[in-house]
Amino acid sequence: MSTYFGSSVFAILFFKILVMDGKGYSLVFMSVKGKNVLGAELQDCSTDPMTGFFRDGCCRTREDDTGRHVVCVRVTAEFLEFSKRVGNDLSTPMPKYDFPGLKPGDQWCLCALRWQEALESGAAPLIDLHATHEAALNYIDLEDMKLNSISFNPKV
Repeated sequence: MSTYFGSSVFAILFFKILVMDGKGYSLVFMSVKGKNVLGAELQDCSTDPMTGFFRDGCCRTREDDTGRHVVCVRVTAEFLEFSKRVGNDLSTPMPKYDFPGLKPGDQWCLCALRWQEALESGAAPLIDLHATHEAALNYIDLEDMKLNSISFNPKV
């Protein structure tokens, strides 16, 4: 196991188990996603478009994810305009990187500090708390996330 963010323990991403399948034992690989900000198992954010640092639909992270793509958001036109204005155009497709471009309503694993910046600018997209990795708590206050979440927000 390795550590990240100084004090948190990074979960083993994949582990092997032997399963008896009637013909003998088979080796099966299991994925461990980690925990969300509510302390439960991390849920997928989006597979259409495919998101996440690992492009597996999940907002999990590791040490070399310098952007900390751990916040699952539902993007809005307002947020996409804000992001483009501050130098990160998420709405324009980039086939070179197999990136389709985002449109309002898409869910995406966003960098924690970008979400905080958008919050402070009044353009924060709503968060899916169940699909936001617990590492986001190192950058964003849980109450701010709850106040701007899909789960707790009446405007959704």
